[in-house]
Amino acid sequence: MNERFDIVIAGAGMVGLTIAALLAKSTHAERFNVSVLDAGPEPHFDVAQEPALRVSAISPGSAEILSDAGVWDDILSTRACPYQSMRVWDATGDIDGPETLHFDAADLGVPELGFIVENALIRDRLLRNLAQSGQSVQFNTRILDLHAAGDRYLVSVANRPSLRPELLVAADGSNSGVRNAAGIKVRSWNYSQSALVTQVHCKRHHAYTAWQRFLRSGPLALLPLSDGRVSIVWSTSTDEAERAAVASDEELGRMLTDASDAVLGQLVPGGPRATFPLRAQFAEQYARPGLVLTGDAAHSVHPLAGQGANLGLADAAALVAEIEAALAGGEFPGDLPALRRYERARKGANQLMLRFIDSISRLFAAETRPMASLRSGGMRLFNRSGPIRRQAIQVALGLRR
Repeated sequence: MNERFDIVIAGAGMVGLTIAALLAKSTHAERFNVSVLDAGPEPHFDVAQEPALRVSAISPGSAEILSDAGVWDDILSTRACPYQSMRVWDATGDIDGPETLHFDAADLGVPELGFIVENALIRDRLLRNLAQSGQSVQFNTRILDLHAAGDRYLVSVANRPSLRPELLVAADGSNSGVRNAAGIKVRSWNYSQSALVTQVHCKRHHAYTAWQRFLRSGPLALLPLSDGRVSIVWSTSTDEAERAAVASDEELGRMLTDASDAVLGQLVPGGPRATFPLRAQFAEQYARPGLVLTGDAAHSVHPLAGQGANLGLADAAALVAEIEAALAGGEFPGDLPALRRYERARKGANQLMLRFIDSISRLFAAETRPMASLRSGGMRLFNRSGPIRRQAIQVALGLRR
């Protein structure tokens, strides 16, 4: 009789729930007892309500992962907005100038470059899927402490007996309590910026295009929503983000219209607002015997490239693939060699993307005339670079995982 393994996933965000759903679909599913624990309340999604504030740009590669988890078709038919084009330009240039970066799905031979999807919708469909497969997801359940117990961890949980799973997966966000309790160090830096997120109505239709303008204070992204509005992610100085958060609708509309160079005409606020400080970080280790970090618990990036959710979903797929390979090879899911293979597969890719995004952020923040000329020249060169341009886009779309 095959041995069964207890796997505890800390965090019921998109990454943690995707790991659980992929395990439930795996060839060794009958050998796992999976529990997902989350300190927060159970989320709710109602399609009759307007789109939620927090959205993610889901790449085709991430859509494939969610399809493997059994939820993508439902997400797509419920409320997801595809985008076929991207336009990226510098505030020192013009939207129609030669330095503007153009990405079009038709040029790559794909139906779309990605999808803008509400985080709450993705979580809701994953939770439904897990409920149908009998997986345990417990909310308002906080992990209090960890203690190393041989090659595994003893997990203290509020109002429950302690657990000693074969594998503890940290998917509990950038302030991961599991990572901190395990004493895994992180390297981090602040951007002296905050992001304002909101939704706006546009005078001109978004044309299923994702727009991003780089300003001296930071990038402004306009992401298309299925109801014709756009989701705003404005990374700017903390002072300006705070002013925007409390401005009148009329004043905020003027600020965003000016910041976007009126590429979609006049913008009119049409949703709630929120701000959050921006920082980047990465864990020095992803794996210990019986413990592994995923998603934002392992790495956090600047939102300018919209890659945070995609990196986390790629972590989920890679971890489940290594767990499957470990069992097929006679190893246990919590064995360090198996978890180190996952770490090697993901740590380098994640840090490469983090450094690339950080370099882009700092390059566009430079205010000198020589740097502005260098940016414009580099963007024009990239537009004409042929294979290099195509390869970079394929990596961003997750088409080579």
